[in-house]
This record gives sequence, structure tokens and C-alpha cells, in this order.
Amino acid sequence: MNAVINAVQAALAAEHAAVYGYGVVGGHLTGSRRTEALQAYDAHRARRDSLMRTVADLGAAPVTAAAGYELPFPVADAAAAVRLAAHVEEGVAGAYGDMVRGTVGDLRRDAASALRDAAVRAVRWRGGSVAFPGLAERG
Repeated sequence: MNAVINAVQAALAAEHAAVYGYGVVGGHLTGSRRTEALQAYDAHRARRDSLMRTVADLGAAPVTAAAGYELPFPVADAAAAVRLAAHVEEGVAGAYGDMVRGTVGDLRRDAASALRDAAVRAVRWRGGSVAFPGLAERG
């Protein structure tokens, strides 16, 4: 059971980071890209909230968000914001890939769905795909 809780907690931590990251991303975009960022932000908040309930249902205390997150590179314009959005989605995909491998049943199904959603968003931001979303991020 600890391995399952750890996998869900890692996905929750990735969602906390994604919510923070999209807060940065949205501040640098306009028009349809900003709308896309807001939709992703809402999706990550919903997944985060769902994972918090899941962790509690598993009998553990949900991991909390960090007070702040170090960005992987400076984000001073729209181009960097788009790169950050792709980076965020790749990280989330990696966490859900681990959750797929570490869970069964409904948890695995939910993780696979979240992995797919993150991979699709990553492609939209990056403009290209990777062969195995959720694995390439671990390289």
C-alpha cells in the first residue's frame, strides 16, 4: 500500500507544481494561448483536488504545495512561457507514468487518463510529440 500512496503523492506533488507553473505561464500570454493556459490551470487544479481526496481515502495526509517553486529557466516573455507550459506537462506526464506503473484498477485508469491529457497538452505547447509520453521525461 505504501508504494501506491507514494505514487499518488508524487502525482499530487506534480499537480501542485503544475498549478504554480501555469500561474507563471498565464501571466505572459494573451489571446487564445492565454485561454489555453487558463484551461490547463483549471484542469490541473481539478486533478490536484481529486488526488488530495484520493490520498485521504487511502488513509494518508496529502502532500502540501511548496511555498514556491524554482523555475527551470527564466520566464520573461511569451516564448519562454510556452516552453514552461510544455516542461510542466512533461513533468506531470512523468509522474502519472509512474502512477500507472505503481497502481491497479481505478487508480491506474485515472492515472492513464491524466497521462494522456498531459501528453496532449505537451504536444500542443511543444508542437511535437514524444514516442512514449511519461517515459521520455525520466531520461
